[in-house]
Amino acid sequence: MKTIYVDNAATTKMSKTAISAMMPYLEENYGNPSSLHTVGQLAQEALVKARMEVAECLGADVKEIYFTSGGSESDNQALLTAAELGERKGKKHIISQKTEHHAILHALNKLEKRGFEITLLDVDGDGLVTAEQVKNAIREDTVMVTIMTANNEIGTIMPIKEIAAVCKEKGVLFHTDAVQAVGHIPVDVKELGCDMLSLSAHKFHGPKGVGALYVRKGLFPSTLIEGGAQERGRRAGTENIAGICAMAAAMKEAVAKLGENAEKLTKMRDRLIEGLGEISHSVLNGSRTQRLPGNVNMCFEGIEGESILLLLDAKGICASSGSACTSGSLDPSHVLLAIGRPHEVAHGSLRLSLCEENTPEDMEFIIKSVKEVVDYLRKMSPVWQDLQEGKRKYVIQ
Repeated sequence: MKTIYVDNAATTKMSKTAISAMMPYLEENYGNPSSLHTVGQLAQEALVKARMEVAECLGADVKEIYFTSGGSESDNQALLTAAELGERKGKKHIISQKTEHHAILHALNKLEKRGFEITLLDVDGDGLVTAEQVKNAIREDTVMVTIMTANNEIGTIMPIKEIAAVCKEKGVLFHTDAVQAVGHIPVDVKELGCDMLSLSAHKFHGPKGVGALYVRKGLFPSTLIEGGAQERGRRAGTENIAGICAMAAAMKEAVAKLGENAEKLTKMRDRLIEGLGEISHSVLNGSRTQRLPGNVNMCFEGIEGESILLLLDAKGICASSGSACTSGSLDPSHVLLAIGRPHEVAHGSLRLSLCEENTPEDMEFIIKSVKEVVDYLRKMSPVWQDLQEGKRKYVIQ
């Protein structure tokens, strides 16, 4: 049975390009870049080259790139940087929004315990927050705004450039979690106007356990991990040279093929939305137009998302019902609740996140399989029976 992997928002398969870039630093050039001998200096040269390549892909200066273990660490370091700056200036108010990744939301909860006041903005039915909302929420004691570039569950792309412009006008730091965006849509830090930006390699065919934080010139990131002088004294620990080189290679390849891949993915995404939309009492989550090329997120009334996943898996389709970071939770997605889906509908969600290795034939098989699974589960569902008999009212028309 063929496996169709459509959970690329959770993680991607490493590309051959990334693996090839990684291997020399696992085998012959395995030195510590802080060592003065030849093997160590070869590793140091690779580190410098990779930093230049990542910077170039983002439109940044090489000194503005700090390597981390991934998106969650980058997010935490960005928030800590703003918090410590705010404490020095007597500004202890941070603005975000309700559909952020938990790496942001949980870090904000921690800062709240340190005496910070957190404002989480509402989103509209598509999961969008506006620059006007941000502008109205900024106060004299606001030190930072953090809004994700694209949502990891519903794929909605935020108006980051406009939000960044408001923050600059008000003299407030702006950070964006671009983990789902980098390698999939154009991301240029100068064009966006952000002060800090987080990314993670395994979302664009790089390895797990490596990422980066962009920090604009004049702003210095707070140290999250104490120890040695790596990353210009801002992130201790021997650098993951193999992972960093693989990330740089994967990013270069993804950016080079951005237009080509986006066109292919958008066509497949739209076919899925069209086909799955034929299922009665189903709804697309997130913006129809301001959306990542490879993201489809649907709710089907009367059934549970977990059951959909297990039955699709039996057919060889690897999907998810939301963020992989909360897949063990029985609670409905905070993202779906924030866009107005009631609990009973939010439980019946399915996220399909595509990559360029998927095919149009895969999409037809997915549509056929999801229709079969939804029909099968509804026939066994007492909730669906109540809906059909008029004992309950449909939420999704």
